[in-house]
Amino acid sequence: MKPLELSGYLEFVFNNKYPVLVKSKPGCGKSDIITDAAQRIGQKLIISHPVVSDPTDYKGLPFPSKKGVAEFIPFGDLHQLIIAKEPTVFFLDDLGQATPAVQAACMQLLLARRINGHVISDNVTFIAASNRREDKAGVRGLLEPVKSRFVSIVELEVDTNDWVKWAIQHNMPTELIAFVRFKPDFLDDFSPTQDLVNSASPRTVANVGKQQLSGLDKKLEFEVFKGAAGEAFATEYCEFLRIIRELPSVDQIILTPTTAIVPTDPGAQFAISAALARKLSDSNIKSIITYLDRLPEEIAVACIKDGVTRTPEINHTREFIEWTSKKSSLMS
Repeated sequence: MKPLELSGYLEFVFNNKYPVLVKSKPGCGKSDIITDAAQRIGQKLIISHPVVSDPTDYKGLPFPSKKGVAEFIPFGDLHQLIIAKEPTVFFLDDLGQATPAVQAACMQLLLARRINGHVISDNVTFIAASNRREDKAGVRGLLEPVKSRFVSIVELEVDTNDWVKWAIQHNMPTELIAFVRFKPDFLDDFSPTQDLVNSASPRTVANVGKQQLSGLDKKLEFEVFKGAAGEAFATEYCEFLRIIRELPSVDQIILTPTTAIVPTDPGAQFAISAALARKLSDSNIKSIITYLDRLPEEIAVACIKDGVTRTPEINHTREFIEWTSKKSSLMS
């Protein structure tokens, strides 16, 4: 399931109070997507980490009663689940790393919605996330009865177009967006290892962008990017940056769209299109489209799509309507 598809499905899940498990490779954005979906529909979010929890966190603390038998006193998150007065999402993050005893305690909450005489509020929805066993992320697996408590187990996959939309909305560097469009395999190059190295994933690539936005010294780029997303990513991305830093400025292109240099290198073409998408507005769309018509069609279309994501009001310009009508087969 792609990120945007998962986001929409989670709204359905939360509104219907269905327990669901989301699994994926590390760094794909499970936690962020779940958090954003809950916030978008205005539900309170409680995040729990079973991997560092004790069974008593989910079943209550045993305490001798006056009747001579143990009573289980709810505390912490469990108490919040019992008294919840507003729609609440209870997120069990990294559930697959939890011990069997903790999983067994969670199992009663997921289906019976009660444990040791305590009833969970009808306002609560359970959601869980986990990496996969093959990811070498410390996942022990899930007890069979726990798995069957979820109405569905969905797998989040990496999608370049969805990541680009996210990157635009979060102001990631245009060079990074262009690189991912040019070489999408580097967005999903996760390779589990016990060595102290990272590999490329949506999370680690975003970490590269965050450091660029913070003004990272260009002399340190290769070593820092290698540590963030792996040597292969750093090698390719730094070479990409070297090429595009020699390109004409966007302002020059907008002023002279018919004569500005058009690079022959595909990577440079993607970089130019990403930079133009960031600048695109109703006042310069005519000049930018004039230049885009000198680029390969698929790159020009990517520029317009990214521009609309960033600046939706250009949808109503005459130039946009006329140009997209000619490229309708590529715009879908």
